[in-house]
Amino acid sequence: MRRSAPALIAAALGVLLLVDILRVWLPSIITIFGQAASTPAELMGAFALLWFVLPLGAPALFRFLGAARVTAVAAVVLAGSRLLLPATEGGQAQLYLASAGLLAGLVWLAGLAATAPVAVPGVVVGLAATTVLHTALGTYDLVWRGNVDFLVAVPVAGAFLYAQLSRWGPYRAGPARPWLLVGPALLLWGMLAGSPALAATGASYLAGVVAGFDRVAVPPSGEPLPVTVLVAAAVGLFLATALGPVRQRLLRGLYPVALLAGSVLFALDLPLALPLAILLAAAGLGGCLALANASAAASVVDDGTGGTDGSTGTAGPSARPSYAALGGTLVFVVGAIGYYAAYDIGYPNGALPVLVALFVAVLAIRAPAASEPVRAEGVPETAGGGVRAPLRSWRRTAVISGTALAVVGGLLAPPGADAAPAPDGNRVRLVAYNIRMGFGLDGRFDLDGLTGVLTGQRPDVVVLSEVDRAWLLNGGHDTLALLAGRLGMRYTFAPAADPVWGDAVLTSLPVDSAGTVVLPRLGAVTGAQALGVVLRVGDTDLVVVSTHLQPPPDDGPVAQAREAARYAVELAAGRPLVLAGDLNTQPGEPAFQALLDAGLVDALAADRPLPTSPADDPVEQIDHVLVAGGVTTTEVTVVRSTASDHLAVAATLTLPA
Repeated sequence: MRRSAPALIAAALGVLLLVDILRVWLPSIITIFGQAASTPAELMGAFALLWFVLPLGAPALFRFLGAARVTAVAAVVLAGSRLLLPATEGGQAQLYLASAGLLAGLVWLAGLAATAPVAVPGVVVGLAATTVLHTALGTYDLVWRGNVDFLVAVPVAGAFLYAQLSRWGPYRAGPARPWLLVGPALLLWGMLAGSPALAATGASYLAGVVAGFDRVAVPPSGEPLPVTVLVAAAVGLFLATALGPVRQRLLRGLYPVALLAGSVLFALDLPLALPLAILLAAAGLGGCLALANASAAASVVDDGTGGTDGSTGTAGPSARPSYAALGGTLVFVVGAIGYYAAYDIGYPNGALPVLVALFVAVLAIRAPAASEPVRAEGVPETAGGGVRAPLRSWRRTAVISGTALAVVGGLLAPPGADAAPAPDGNRVRLVAYNIRMGFGLDGRFDLDGLTGVLTGQRPDVVVLSEVDRAWLLNGGHDTLALLAGRLGMRYTFAPAADPVWGDAVLTSLPVDSAGTVVLPRLGAVTGAQALGVVLRVGDTDLVVVSTHLQPPPDDGPVAQAREAARYAVELAAGRPLVLAGDLNTQPGEPAFQALLDAGLVDALAADRPLPTSPADDPVEQIDHVLVAGGVTTTEVTVVRSTASDHLAVAATLTLPA
């Protein structure tokens, strides 16, 4: 590798830092700059796009100040912003520090494309490293862990800056095509192929089938082994196809087809297809990057003899790779914000990941094959139809190490708490909580705050709304598994908006059965469902229904309330019943009356008013507990906290003897 090594290392570690910042910046758009479902999605999108448009001026700076000098400054700002993020304690400081870090990261990426065209394989390794680290952390990022973050972030940032400021080159200007694919690859990897949270969700749906449940997810047996195997397989396939040899006749069409197939399966919202979608997308994405990068290898001249050195800034690098890298990041932001904005605006979004995959596939197929021998790293390219150099020693090491680290990271993920004790007698403590995907009013992912709210009530059953298990926009966390692990409870989850966003029930009680019914949308931009879980309390069944009603524009969720109540009453069939969640209706409104007309009883009536939203100044009573089948309620309370934008409602249920 010789002079290629610093560029590759800088690329890998820089991508790791940039992704860390994106996992803070993306949710900050909807929790700090705006408020999802209330701030216009167009306004949030314009703000997000601004930070990706500004770096388009970077190539002009490269011409006047020197590409390496500007890139070095951007690298320092990128690393510094990442190190300072945990100290912001949320709010505007978090939003704009993350924005500054993002801006610097994009300028750094453009500079990397200008000064080190050989570095695309380093970007590949960096993407794989983000997944390995995210898996080892149980999807709970270091940036949210306070002082613990510095134990890892400081050495990574230091190594990144050391590699970035080292001499590398000389390189001739490389082609723009591989750099144009970096942004789309970042989107598809973070949203689909390299998401450990999505892998966990997919495995949990398969576990639900094994348990006899339809479209309901439960923790896989033998956890975390099934998730670890799936993530390790995805990382290994990605690295092997991206860094390995490509045979033109066999693989030039196969990899794009695999990527498109995985993206289509993902877009179809088929929960049971998620594991296959992940593996196909991982192999296809890696192969497409290899095809696009094939001709770049011929541009590398690394003979150790000196010449024009990208680290000095004395050369006049071609602007095309820089603009290509920045253009690819525009695809990233448009795809990311556009996909998730659909749940606020109300348009079909399934085509977006497929279109991004198609973009990658077309560019990969149309990439020219390398036409001259490669003298990089002392290994000549073979003849006979190969379009890339053979798998070199460092690449082989990267594949093996990345796969092994994914296995180790998954198996070493933090274990959950001890199992919560089961209730005594016929009294059950229940908490209903809209957790806003895990983010508090300060815009931070507040797992500690959520856990504190729940453990303080010593619940036997927890009903959760707005549960996010893998959305890239929210940082790619599996919030449900994280909370369940901390509480020592098992979860039952059902999808609403898509397979990874919905409602859940956590409990220490035995689960006899579970099912879900889709509620009529009637113009509501976000889907809704009712999750019915039958629990055993001693010798008695308790039917728990978790739902989050979504009102259509300028109306209440009357139709959804009727359907949810009908489903709950029929499922209970006279047995003790509780229906709870964020119902987006207040006592006295038609939707709330529809619940009462179905035979449900307002369990909080004696203690009203009990406003729960917004959390810092509650005025709306929209989080409810309703009962039937002889259930009575005592010890009702609303838990004050800003760990979400709602307050939790807690009550003790007494079942009939």
